[in-house]
Amino acid sequence: MSLLPPETPPYRVVELSDVSDRAIEEALNREGGEGYRFDSIHFVTQQGNRRPAMAFLFFTREGRPCGA
Repeated sequence: MSLLPPETPPYRVVELSDVSDRAIEEALNREGGEGYRFDSIHFVTQQGNRRPAMAFLFFTREGRPCGA
């Protein structure tokens, strides 16, 4: 039983400069479709502004058998 190729990274970080609900949803769906599991989201704000300027989405992937 072989695992995913070694070049498949177990972690992925996605940087979003467009912090809208659609952009976040698209990133979640895209990465989830590639087998990554959503772990967390971190927002970057500028001082004196409550609206996030950027977001970082963190994903993980388990090593699983190929073809499973």
